[in-house]
Amino acid sequence: MAKHDIDPNYLDPNYEPVVNHSENLPFHQVLSARMQRRAVMKGTVGAALASVMGLGLVACGSDSDSDEDTTSGNTQTPGTTERTLGFQAIPVSTANEVVVPSGYSAEAFLPWGTPITGSYPDYRPDGTNTGADQEQQVGMHHDGMHFFPLDQKSGGSSSEEGLLVMNHEYINQSAIHPNGATVNTDGSRPADEVRKEIAAHGVSVVHIKRDSNGVWDVVQSAYNRRVTGGTAMDIRGPLRGYEKLVTPYSLDATATRGTLNNCSMGPTPWGTYLTAEENWHGYFAFDTDVAERPREYARHGVGGSSRYDWEKADSGLDQYRRFDVTPTVDGSATTDYRNEANTFGYMVEIDPFSPESKPQKRTALGRFGHEGVIFAPAKEGEPVVCYSGDDSRFEYIYKFVSSKPYYAATAGGYLLDEGTLYVARFNEDGSGEWLALDLDNPAFASKVNAAKGTTVGDVAFDGFENQADVLLNTRLAADIAGATPMDRPEWGAVDPNTGEVYFTLTNNTKRTEDQVNAANPVAQNKNGHIIRWQEAGNDYTAGFFEWDIFVFAGEQGTETVVDGDAVVTLNDDNIFNSPDGLWFDYNGRLWIQTDGYSDETFGNQMMLAANPETREIKRFFVGPQGCEVTGVVTTPDSKTMFVNIQHPKANWPDANDPRPRDACVIVTRNDGGVIGA
Repeated sequence: MAKHDIDPNYLDPNYEPVVNHSENLPFHQVLSARMQRRAVMKGTVGAALASVMGLGLVACGSDSDSDEDTTSGNTQTPGTTERTLGFQAIPVSTANEVVVPSGYSAEAFLPWGTPITGSYPDYRPDGTNTGADQEQQVGMHHDGMHFFPLDQKSGGSSSEEGLLVMNHEYINQSAIHPNGATVNTDGSRPADEVRKEIAAHGVSVVHIKRDSNGVWDVVQSAYNRRVTGGTAMDIRGPLRGYEKLVTPYSLDATATRGTLNNCSMGPTPWGTYLTAEENWHGYFAFDTDVAERPREYARHGVGGSSRYDWEKADSGLDQYRRFDVTPTVDGSATTDYRNEANTFGYMVEIDPFSPESKPQKRTALGRFGHEGVIFAPAKEGEPVVCYSGDDSRFEYIYKFVSSKPYYAATAGGYLLDEGTLYVARFNEDGSGEWLALDLDNPAFASKVNAAKGTTVGDVAFDGFENQADVLLNTRLAADIAGATPMDRPEWGAVDPNTGEVYFTLTNNTKRTEDQVNAANPVAQNKNGHIIRWQEAGNDYTAGFFEWDIFVFAGEQGTETVVDGDAVVTLNDDNIFNSPDGLWFDYNGRLWIQTDGYSDETFGNQMMLAANPETREIKRFFVGPQGCEVTGVVTTPDSKTMFVNIQHPKANWPDANDPRPRDACVIVTRNDGGVIGA
């Protein structure tokens, strides 16, 4: 076996080191101060209450359960049947199967290893598929995804045929090879095993179609594509050509190879797909006995060894050596791969309708542990706005505002190459501010100058060379700006009816007893919550916002309190922990997916539906044993839902297969109706 017998939990951020050692005021302390001034504390069954005071935000939930519409620009009246949860909530489950409500059906689809391109090599249950085979098959550990109607480019909205694009976050070494990962006697690894593992990462673009009997299948077409950890990519935006991205592969710092640890995603307003590079740092090795880690690596946790030892492939080929980012003696960036990890940590744009196009790394959106990206509704003649969370304890939430305006007829990825990146600060009175990470911004420039010669967290700070350097060191820039460290900000979603922005804060088990306070009374915040905000004036480019808490996760009896009233009380129908995935469907229902701990109380990981106006929440879907439920989308008619299952345990979905296989699950109503209604 390799030195890491990878357990799926290994790559969960709960198992990652905290690398933010700045002294910025953490969110739990901000929330505590706010609660001490404006909210009432109550108890719950099995855990102390987390409570929150509503702010009367415009469209962000009034201080009562009134259905009165106080927002301008609403496209439907709150409380109408579009948001109604018309299904019967299902109980928790510990079974090794998918459970959905009565009247619904679920079927596994596109499991890891499904042939989709090239020579369409069949999946082999004994694990003997080669690296070349895997490059033509669906990858491993499915995550975020989106359904693009095949006729979208011509203005259509087909629910019968389209391109299902999905991420593959990481791998299970025990399942991907016949007997797990191999280590040669000299410590090297077989090159084809490494090739296979790299190919199991990335993105799959799959042309699918539903037949007259309602059965979905793969269409063998030119659209089908694998984008992997070895695919050639362009570097775009402010870091294109920057000297700290020079490698032997790209002497002019305009290109790189591969995308890794792809978690969530975001469809763009112009019909492309952005995939997020999250925990990319663990794929690289830097020997600190040879040199001191640069701040670009230290602030992200690039360490002395890599997860899978790809740099030790016995072929010695350049495509594998690049994962060793240790500077060589008497070498330079043009002769060794000291800068390779600087080409990761971005949002990567893929055009699913152009299978020959090169993916583009959009560096203006910052370099950090991107969980995903969510776009605000695009408006003709106005800037493009999108949000992204940095999924690690005590990290931040970001917003990008393009410099150029959006015009539907000409919009494209170029809009993401110029603009301003902001980071969020949540104030104790329920207000918030977007802090520009731009050297041309006087306030930020002043903070940068004041920080020179000091230690920021664990980094001895000597300034930024230019704006490219700021973006390369986005986390450090956010530290200096004074952003609010959050409890693992993950997926975001924008309410299509009110314009509110929602983000999951999955958990933070590093909170100590000394940090217990009125809003977070339990040390080791293992359950998490969901935050939301309304931009000032309902303008997504605004520099200010107002925030509140939508719901706190927890056991039966956990309450979310607004003005002394429990607006949510969790019960057997909706207890959950560790909210992760988040998506608004086309009718305004909010879907919440979990990636946390499983026990007798919570059972397996799940997906719930919520009415954001009434805060009614019901459990809709429970996954098989050992899995994460992640990634959700429907066809435009909302009658077919796709849900991804990642790292299942045992032999799901096929009891006759000795290996667990990540898979997509197709959910439909037996009467052909709208999902969730």
